[in-house]
Amino acid sequence: MTIFERFLSVWVAVSIIVGIALGQAVPEIFVALAGIEVAKVNLVVGILIWVMVYPMMISVDFASISRVTDQPKGLFITLVVNWLIKPFTMAALGVLFFKIVFADYIPPEDAEGYIAGLILLGAAPCTAMVFVWAQLTKGDPNYTLIQVSVNDVIMVFAYAPIVAMLLGVTDIPVPWDTLVLSVVLYVVVPLIAGIVTRRGLRTENGGLEAVDAFTARLKPLSSVGLLAMVTLLFGFQGGVILDQPLVIVLIAVPLIIQSYGIFIIAYGAAFGMRVPFKVAAPCALIGTSNFFELAVAVAISLYGLNSGAALATVVGVLVEVPVMLSLVAFANKTQHWFDRRAIQH
Repeated sequence: MTIFERFLSVWVAVSIIVGIALGQAVPEIFVALAGIEVAKVNLVVGILIWVMVYPMMISVDFASISRVTDQPKGLFITLVVNWLIKPFTMAALGVLFFKIVFADYIPPEDAEGYIAGLILLGAAPCTAMVFVWAQLTKGDPNYTLIQVSVNDVIMVFAYAPIVAMLLGVTDIPVPWDTLVLSVVLYVVVPLIAGIVTRRGLRTENGGLEAVDAFTARLKPLSSVGLLAMVTLLFGFQGGVILDQPLVIVLIAVPLIIQSYGIFIIAYGAAFGMRVPFKVAAPCALIGTSNFFELAVAVAISLYGLNSGAALATVVGVLVEVPVMLSLVAFANKTQHWFDRRAIQH
């Protein structure tokens, strides 16, 4: 285990503090970086995600993908959690906390906006970042690619109807440019680069050893990319955090409960169904993580840049990385549960 992996929570905490501090000290730099975007997709963050997922894409073996159907349980769990559980539990938690538990602290009109933002997040399963989480748990890259691909296809058809039903709005503007660009930038481009690199390494050096050695050398770069992304995200939103700390905390509560709850459901189901750890970990993490670019874009399109819905999706971005990293750590610490059960079986 590297120093980065051993003290991951410390490095992330430092990055959060540094990001907020730099965002306040040199706001013009972060404003400029935040403006480098196309279709609500920030290209700087996109490049950092690309740096993080590229090593895993090199590990994708298309010759093995056909064997993914030999163990369909992981994909089944992911689909059930993402589309039959997650959007509805997020809506329920939003109503519970903003209509009842926090009703004395939040005006009713703001509560409606926050609930809408949570629903937009809950209905959008993760795409690119799941490759990062899967890599940190040493998950099966072939399964991860299939899981992401299937969820992306379903999202094209299911996202708008689910959101429309939960929000009671019939005309949901799906930002196709954001959706398509995110999939191309975060999945297709690094996948193509990974395929080309893998073939080149195997042709020139003659084996999987060369692939493994190359990805091992890239691992520190992935770590730097992760910390840089955390710094950027909190630098972008540092002003919001400092201006409305109580509101941020209140919005974060149901988001955090949802994240841990969904993970427990998916991870527990994978354990109960005897799914191997290298599939179970990505399976649970993809169900827990959110496609925050899509949610933010839809919130702004529907309700406006300064709306409660947009703010809730931004809080989702802030909560995402620390929560997911804690779940990655938990998964790694409990891998022996799956290993022991596999031996017993």
